[in-house]
Amino acid sequence: MSKAKVIALSCFLIMFSFSCKEKENNNSHDTFIERLECVSDSIQVDEIVVLNLFKSQILAHMAGTFDSLMIIEKVYIPHRELWNNCYGMIFGEENASKFTTSNGMVEWNRRLYPQNQDFFDQRATELMAINLDSVLESTLKKFSKLTPFKPRARISILFAPLQGIGFGGCTSEEFCFELNNREYDVAYTVEKGIPHELNHFAYEPLRAYDPDQGTALFLTIDEGFACYFTWLFFDGQISLHEAVENMSKEDWNWYLENEKRIFDTLKPYFSDKSGDNPLLRNDNYALFPEAPKTLYYWLGFRIVQSYIRTFGEDAWMDIYNMNVREVLEKSKYEFYLQDPSPAPGASG
Repeated sequence: MSKAKVIALSCFLIMFSFSCKEKENNNSHDTFIERLECVSDSIQVDEIVVLNLFKSQILAHMAGTFDSLMIIEKVYIPHRELWNNCYGMIFGEENASKFTTSNGMVEWNRRLYPQNQDFFDQRATELMAINLDSVLESTLKKFSKLTPFKPRARISILFAPLQGIGFGGCTSEEFCFELNNREYDVAYTVEKGIPHELNHFAYEPLRAYDPDQGTALFLTIDEGFACYFTWLFFDGQISLHEAVENMSKEDWNWYLENEKRIFDTLKPYFSDKSGDNPLLRNDNYALFPEAPKTLYYWLGFRIVQSYIRTFGEDAWMDIYNMNVREVLEKSKYEFYLQDPSPAPGASG
């Protein structure tokens, strides 16, 4: 390529980037579709890719006729593993063809947006309002700098015809955020939820042979560590209660007031592998019916926090390479509960 062509291409890219930034910041003069077209199809740092599939799911309806080829090439093929394996498996044989074939993907995408246009446009607008590309890129780059671990992951932000995943997936490479799931706050899920999940992607492969793999204790430490990592990721500039499932200060205080009773009551269930116990499924039991949020997220956070208090602020890196039982024992959390002294940030 000649020098002149390189310069011309560079100028075009700079002008296009500037134009898109103007559109993002000038809602009163630019249309919703023009701003949506400026959203990247995907953002990648190291081996982690975030796919903005919702973009093409909307734009496929904007050319006067439905663009089925766009659905195949920009929604189905980029994350075929998610559609074929995860969605295809979760929703059973009767719905598998919706996700495992090009025709199936085209048909439900043909109907879904027109039936939900106002709400889907609202969700897309919420994403653009937080400068989605910038948030995703900065999140992935900061994660890469913060940890030495480079997990493989593929996350799609999308609309689904059948909701059942919410914000999750079958593997780190079959992961998604369902925008049409009304239970999720868009800004919080993207800004705070993604760092939380990235820590799972880094941590869980390292603990594949943990003797407590599959137990309630494992899930407790796993989720608690992801919550702690989220607080750390934001340099302690968000509150502790926000880092733990975005709970309120009142929720946090309820947990503090009942902390010893919670631990003493639920400790016997640490070794349970059934997944159906008062620690993991408190909503099914009468032990703590008043608990405002998921018990094991908060309890795991407090155990990890106690470990850091015991070994120093940089000790969080140790946890990646420790069995969960060792984290619990070395944290001295149970001893702390006998005589809890104030710790920095302990009140949330």
